[in-house]
Amino acid sequence: MAARALLAVIFPYLLMVVASSADDGAYGLQPISRRSFPKGFIFGTASSSYQYEGAAMEGGRGSSIWDNFTHQHPDKIADKSNGDVALDSYHLYKEDVRLMKDMGMDAYRFSISWTRILPDGTLRGGVNQEGIKYYNNLIDELLSKGVQPFVTLFHWDSPQGLEDKYGGFLSRNIINDYKDFAEVCFKEFGDRVKHWITLNEPWSFCVWGYAEGVSAPGRCSPWEKANCSAGDSGREPYTVGHHQILAHAAVARLYKQKYKKMQGMQKGKIGITLVANWVIPLSRSKSSIAATKRSMEFMLGWFLDPLCRGDYPRSMKVLVGNRLPQFTKKQSKLMKGAFDFVGLNYYTTNYVGSLPPSKGTRNSYSTDAQAIRTGVRNGVPIGPQVTSSLSPYRD
Repeated sequence: MAARALLAVIFPYLLMVVASSADDGAYGLQPISRRSFPKGFIFGTASSSYQYEGAAMEGGRGSSIWDNFTHQHPDKIADKSNGDVALDSYHLYKEDVRLMKDMGMDAYRFSISWTRILPDGTLRGGVNQEGIKYYNNLIDELLSKGVQPFVTLFHWDSPQGLEDKYGGFLSRNIINDYKDFAEVCFKEFGDRVKHWITLNEPWSFCVWGYAEGVSAPGRCSPWEKANCSAGDSGREPYTVGHHQILAHAAVARLYKQKYKKMQGMQKGKIGITLVANWVIPLSRSKSSIAATKRSMEFMLGWFLDPLCRGDYPRSMKVLVGNRLPQFTKKQSKLMKGAFDFVGLNYYTTNYVGSLPPSKGTRNSYSTDAQAIRTGVRNGVPIGPQVTSSLSPYRD
C-alpha cells in the first residue's frame, strides 16, 4: 500500500505533521482530528491529471504543454521525470478509490485532461470516446464507494495543439475552445458531478509559466533565471491571466444558465480555485504596510477583484499601466458574480517589505508590485519549516 501512496493533500494530516515536527512551546501548535471540525465538513484528497494519470500516449490522448515541457526541458524538473507514467491512475484508479475509501475520505478532487477529451484541443478535431469512458468509469467508481467527485476543468495542462496554433492562453481564441471542452464535460459527466472548478490557481499558471518560466510552457524574459528562449515577463502573465478570467466567466455563465437552470437536471455548483499566501508587514513602517497590501492585491486580488468587482485592483492598474489589459463594460458585467463558490489554496505565510520601483528598464510581474517576500525576519523563521515530497508540479 505504501508504494501506491496517494499523491494528495490531506488537510488534517499535514497539520498534524506540522504540529509534531515543531516545538510546541515555540509555535503553540496542537494536533487536530475530525472532532475539531463541524459536522458535515468534507475531507478529501486531490490530484491533477498530468501528475497523476500517466498513460500519456494511450487511449487517444493528445499532447499537452506539460508533455512538451518535460520532454524538451527535463533539466527544469527536479528529478528530470515526466508524467508519461506518473502514478498510473489511468490503469489503477480502482485501487486509488479503494485507498480513499479505506482512509475515510468523503471526496476526491481531480482534473480532467483537456487532451484526453479533445486530443487537438478543439471540438472540430473530434471527441475522444476512450477519454470519455475513462472518466465515466472513474466517476462511477467514486460514487459506488460513497466518494464525491469534485472536478477541475483546467489544471495547467493546455493542449500543445492550441499552443502551436495560436499561442494557447496568450490568445483570446482559447476562450471559445475552452468553452467547447467544458461543455463536453458538462454534457457527459454533469449528471453525476455536482461540483465543478473551472481553473486551478490561475496565478500559479501565469507566474510560473509566463513570468518566471519554471513551469510549462516555460516562457519568460531573457534576463530571468530560467533562461527562457521566448517570452515577456512584464506583459505575458497579465495577458494570460486576462484570458483565464474571461474563460472562467464564459464557462461559469454557460453552466449556470444552460445546465444548472434551463435543463434543471444537474443542479450542481461551479466555482474557481485561487491561491493566496498570507502576508505580514516586515516592519511597522508605512512603506512595508503598503507593500503588504499590494502584495496581496497582486496575488489574490488579481483574480478575485474582477469576479467580485468587475475590474483589477487599483494598485495593479497604476503600477502595471498599459501592460495590463482592460475589461470592456460587457466583460465586466459577465465576470461579476460568475461563481457559486471560490476555493482557496493556502500554503504559507510571508513577511513583506517594500521594493524600489524598477523604473521601467526590466518590467516583470516579479517586481511590479514593488514588494519583496521573505520567510525570515531578523534571522528567525516566520513559522515551522515543512518540506514536501510532492512533485514540483504543485497542486
